[in-house]
Amino acid sequence: MKLWGGVFTRKTEKLADEFNSSLCFDCRLYKHDILGSIAHCKMLGSQKIISEEESKLIINGLEQILKDIENSKLKIEGAEDIHSFVEQELIKRIGETGKKLHTARSRNDQVATDIR
Repeated sequence: MKLWGGVFTRKTEKLADEFNSSLCFDCRLYKHDILGSIAHCKMLGSQKIISEEESKLIINGLEQILKDIENSKLKIEGAEDIHSFVEQELIKRIGETGKKLHTARSRNDQVATDIR
């Protein structure tokens, strides 16, 4: 999943993708990113921005991703950054509901949360 794009007619060169990728650096933030996402999801549920069922589904998915990474069942790869990796994996596991995790939160919010 690309964070930007849509206006270009040609595919990005592989070298440019590799240059823009930060996954090799920020993969160590996976736990902070997932825990921050769980907290954000709890807020979305408590404020009734998403349903309680959706909140539980997302949280369970995130907890399983965390567990799988920590048990070496899931390798962090194939994404531009750790935030994209977690989001892609969540959507792969729970479907379209996973996209709701990004509600009311920017990528900058995620970065700021992860490094604090």
